[in-house]
Amino acid sequence: LLVSGHSAYSQTLNQPPSSPTPESSTPAQSNAAKDKNPQVRYTYLNVCTPSDDDQKQMRAVLTRIPGTPRYNPDFEISRGRTSLANAQPARYLRLRRELSNQSEFNHVQYSLSTDATDTHETLVLKVKDAKDLLMVSLEDKVSSSATSPSSLLDADTPVTHIKLERFGKPSLALARCEGSDQSAYAPLFKQASGIFAAYRKSLGLRSTFRNDLNWLVTPGATAKQKSEAKAREGHAKGSDPANSLKSEPQKPD
Repeated sequence: LLVSGHSAYSQTLNQPPSSPTPESSTPAQSNAAKDKNPQVRYTYLNVCTPSDDDQKQMRAVLTRIPGTPRYNPDFEISRGRTSLANAQPARYLRLRRELSNQSEFNHVQYSLSTDATDTHETLVLKVKDAKDLLMVSLEDKVSSSATSPSSLLDADTPVTHIKLERFGKPSLALARCEGSDQSAYAPLFKQASGIFAAYRKSLGLRSTFRNDLNWLVTPGATAKQKSEAKAREGHAKGSDPANSLKSEPQKPD
């Protein structure tokens, strides 16, 4: 037994070093291989028929949004033009205001964008301390050929898309879908539309964007859009007391 054991031990010592197997590669090589083939994960959102639990969570978040917001005096207005591949160029107006009477939501951002096909209104409320919820986004859309962008500021257009972005979790969303029975989601759409209407009014968008609405009408806008914008401009000038005094003829003494 001792000889056999010694022979086996000697035979082991005399064996040539074996070449490393693929499993014995260094950590750096393994990481490099993973970097070449990163994992891609897709998250599919059921925006047409969300579950009862998703509806409950969306309803709870919408209830926490202040219905009578108060703003800090500071604000930010921007406008611009965007162009993407395989898409029509669009123009936008954007307003950002800080909320002063809320401990949960930090600020609100409103944007109005239009291209040759559609006009979008978007209201985004961002959370101050993002632990679970990041932001709430409400959106409506109308055809650009049907009406001018400025007309959306005078009407409470119903919301067509609700989205809740969450930290470390998939987003929750609800959107209008043609051909689907969405009568069960009417209360959610109504609640979101009421919130949008309240912020549309409190932000004073018509006076805030007074000097930019005509610029928003893109060069490719329809004749109806241009005529509506021109009519609104004339109406605004006619309703200005200063302009009325200037245009009033002087009566002789």
